Amino acid sequence: GAGGWSPLESNEQQWLQVDLGDRVEVVAVATQGRYGSSDWVTSYALMFSDTGRNWRQYRQDDAVWVFTGNSNADSVVHHKLLHSMKARFLRFIPLKWNVGGQIGLRVEVFGCSYKSDIADFDGRSSLLYRFNQKLMSTFKDVVSLKFKSMQGDGVLFHGEGQRGDYITLELQKGKLSLHLNLGDSNLHFSNSHTSVTLGSLLDDQHWHSVLIERFNKQVNFTVDKHTQHFRTKGDSDHLDIDYELSFGGIPVPGKPGTFQRKNFHGCIENLYYNGVNIIDLAKRR
Repeated sequence: GAGGWSPLESNEQQWLQVDLGDRVEVVAVATQGRYGSSDWVTSYALMFSDTGRNWRQYRQDDAVWVFTGNSNADSVVHHKLLHSMKARFLRFIPLKWNVGGQIGLRVEVFGCSYKSDIADFDGRSSLLYRFNQKLMSTFKDVVSLKFKSMQGDGVLFHGEGQRGDYITLELQKGKLSLHLNLGDSNLHFSNSHTSVTLGSLLDDQHWHSVLIERFNKQVNFTVDKHTQHFRTKGDSDHLDIDYELSFGGIPVPGKPGTFQRKNFHGCIENLYYNGVNIIDLAKRR
């Protein structure tokens, strides 16, 4: 219909902010100029946020992405996003507009609802996932999660066994470190400790995704879109974990509320361990 958004002043400090009401998955955007005018935007950038306070710029090919806008007031220019965005708030930021007019925009945002199970950790808590049996011995492990951290250090998850096996994922000075030890029953003190670090500035209060895939000694460790492939040391192919995995911290056995290392302070979302939705399990007791 008639009209559209046009700010009082046309300069590069303007934006149009959209509140989608809830966190959703945005897959495409479209723009038009202002109806019946010479006001349209020829190029623009997008920013997105969960809170309306901390913003990220939409990027492609490791660069801030500039979208091609309109060449008249009425044609719709549609862009499918190469990477979908999970966000509640969007900002359309005009970069250039019609020389003979002002900034003018009509917008549409396309997407779908986003299923999300989130656990909030306050830096003094952890979530324990107890196994049905005393020992979990695995040749293959897949762990996936997203996290948003308030601080640069903290344990995201940890499991250990009496033979010396362990797996630990922790933030250290804004970087993510995966520590893995596939112990060997024959060689208790074999040099089988492996540590790999990925990412930086991961304590920026934005969501980051993690995927750990282990098959025997081969491990793929992915943080956001960067993957490290490595092979663990030692002779063993299986990981032996006793009793439980802890998420958000490493509790000291027999001492409730006491932790070995700094706890995670932030949110963990859609946490899966070998196909088990841990947060959904916690919600349902």
